[in-house]
Amino acid sequence: MLWELIATVVAGLGAAGIALLLRKISRNSAPRWLIPAFAGAAMLGFQIHSEYSWFEHQRSRLPEGVIVVKTVEQTAVWRPWSYLYPQTLRFIAADVANASVNQLNPQLKLVDLYFFERRASARRVPQVVHCQQQAQADFSATLQIPPPDTAVDGQWRKLAGDDALLIALCHS
Repeated sequence: MLWELIATVVAGLGAAGIALLLRKISRNSAPRWLIPAFAGAAMLGFQIHSEYSWFEHQRSRLPEGVIVVKTVEQTAVWRPWSYLYPQTLRFIAADVANASVNQLNPQLKLVDLYFFERRASARRVPQVVHCQQQAQADFSATLQIPPPDTAVDGQWRKLAGDDALLIALCHS
C-alpha cells in the first residue's frame, strides 16, 4: 500500500510538471489552475487504473494449480464509474493441485481456499468438499466425517451443481 501511495504522488507530480511545462511554453497564458487539475486527474486516473488492474495482476501471480473459483464485483457511490464497469475487489482461489482425498470416504476432498481482498492480506481457509452430496464444510477438529453413502449433517453447506469449486475438484 505504501508503494501505491508513492506511485500516486509521483503520477500527480509528473502531471503537474507537464502542466507547468505547458504554461511555460504558452508564456504563462495557460491558466494557473491547470497545474493542480492535471495533478488531480493523474492521481485519480492512476487509482482507477490500479483498482481495475488489481484482480488480473493478482490472478497472474497465482501458482499453477490454484484457480479462481469466485469473484466479487462491487459498485460504490464514491466510485461512479463502477456502475458502468463494476470492479473486482475480492476473489476466492482454490489450491486444486494440492487437494487431498479422504482415506475413509473417497468422496471427500480437503482443499485450501484463499480469500483475496484489495488492500488486505490473503487468508487461507481449509475446506472439505463432499463430491457426491455436493456439500462443503469448514475443516476443523469437530467436523464429523460421514461414512460413504450417508447423508451429511448440519455442519455442511450445500453447493450448486454448477459451483466452480465443485467442478474444479470433483469433475477433473
